[in-house]
Amino acid sequence: MSNTINLNALERVIHDAKKIAKQYRSLTGKPLGITGEIGEFVAADKLNLKLTQARQPGYDAISQDKQKIQIKTRCILPDSKTGQRIGSIKLKHKWQEVILVLLDETFEPIEIYKAKKKEIEKELNRPGSKARNQRGQLSINSFKRIAGEPIWQKLHSK
Repeated sequence: MSNTINLNALERVIHDAKKIAKQYRSLTGKPLGITGEIGEFVAADKLNLKLTQARQPGYDAISQDKQKIQIKTRCILPDSKTGQRIGSIKLKHKWQEVILVLLDETFEPIEIYKAKKKEIEKELNRPGSKARNQRGQLSINSFKRIAGEPIWQKLHSK
């Protein structure tokens, strides 16, 4: 068994899953819960990463230069509140970078950001926030501030 996932085989499944997730949200008003999987596929596809098999402690992908990467994803809906948080970042595992994939309401990528472990660790350990200090959560805006400019951005036609 390979240690990475074949993106070509995964592409069709992700396409179908996005279609079902959109229908589910339309019917129930709730998310289906596949945002993370879509974000992992998008990051691997756009950034030429190799996705690892499930249950890899601390990382979801490996870059061309062998960096271990956590991938976090948020779907930004038109009526989303500011200050949304990304999922917990666990510092105890071995990884070097975190990639944040932002999706629109149709699960299409908007932007991708990347931050190094040292910068994430400094922010998570900064005093003052239970979510940040105890749960390892950052707001999207905090992550963007740490990361700087997006490493990938959807081209907007005018």
